[in-house]
Amino acid sequence: MNELTKVSDITYEDIADYLRLAEIDNDDINTLNNLLNVAKTFIINYTGRTEEELDNYQDFVIVVFVLCQDMWDNRTMYVESKNLNNVIESILGMHSVNLL
Repeated sequence: MNELTKVSDITYEDIADYLRLAEIDNDDINTLNNLLNVAKTFIINYTGRTEEELDNYQDFVIVVFVLCQDMWDNRTMYVESKNLNNVIESILGMHSVNLL
């Protein structure tokens, strides 16, 4: 896997490498692209940051990977915020601007 420092540089191939998928077909590519988009949208909604701001925080890269892994493993196209990994919740919380 390439060294990634920006969320915008993450591709479905990076997600497939992270998930250790040896071979992927077109359906997998579509699914991985959808998971990537859902993960980005979740980060945006959770933190109140814009999509452009995601690249300002290198630690969001691992958040995207872990969220995609969770959705892939559970075959869901959504993230349950009540069951978030503690590390992910901590990282997102550090960068949230919409704390209520």
